[in-house]
Amino acid sequence: MSGADTQVQPRRSGLTRRQKRALSRGVQYAVFIAAVALFAATADWARLKNQFAQWDLVQQMFPDVITLALKNTVLYTMSGFVVGLVLGMVIALMRLSPVGPYRWVAGIYIEIFRGLPALLIFVFVGVAVPLAFPGTEIPGGTYGKVALALGLVSAAYMAETIRAGIQAVPKGQMEAARSLGFSHARAMVSIVIPQAFRIVIPPLTNELVLLFKDSSLVLFLGVTLEERELTKFGRDLASQTANSTPILVAGLCYLLVTVPLGFVVRRLEAKAGEATR
Repeated sequence: MSGADTQVQPRRSGLTRRQKRALSRGVQYAVFIAAVALFAATADWARLKNQFAQWDLVQQMFPDVITLALKNTVLYTMSGFVVGLVLGMVIALMRLSPVGPYRWVAGIYIEIFRGLPALLIFVFVGVAVPLAFPGTEIPGGTYGKVALALGLVSAAYMAETIRAGIQAVPKGQMEAARSLGFSHARAMVSIVIPQAFRIVIPPLTNELVLLFKDSSLVLFLGVTLEERELTKFGRDLASQTANSTPILVAGLCYLLVTVPLGFVVRRLEAKAGEATR
């Protein structure tokens, strides 16, 4: 073969795709490290420590921050979740009902309570309800008001979640139950809804996390010292001491609950994904 017939292929120059990705990742790491170093070098750590890390104030908050504030926060959250779950189930079934007025009422409720800020719902429950129904007391006092307010807000979101879960159950499940002699209501309660709840457990758990944070709005209802939740507890002590350490401790107490719940949500979502493969 002569040299004239031989084609010499030019060698490719530059970086490979893998090398480009490695270079891009390295640049991002470098930018991140530079930003952290810049923050560490320019922050006034003495002032931050004085404002957010007063150990004597931390000691002053315990054990009340756990036995009172955190306990009340959990009670407010769970009561609101229960009310929201029950009401949300009813609204979800109304949303799926063949009866037109039921669907319309459920749709209007969902649009209104998903569109309004939770703060307005708390104000409505605390102010408008007593004005509209003079002499009528919501059972449970502040705890009942918080349960109602959180329940009204969360029910709108839970209703859509539950509805989606019910619709995700294969229609053959209902048809099989009806062929075995089950009524529509019995088949829904015994067959469809249990399967739907297995599907919607992750988003419902996520709603619980959101309710835990929304419970801080209880301060707009006006609470006694024994009814304070984490935000109100930390805010009051911060005002008395002119220091932000109590607010930081209250925030850490929120994370003490929300971080494990977030981990549970991710695990449930992962298991649900594996089950559908």
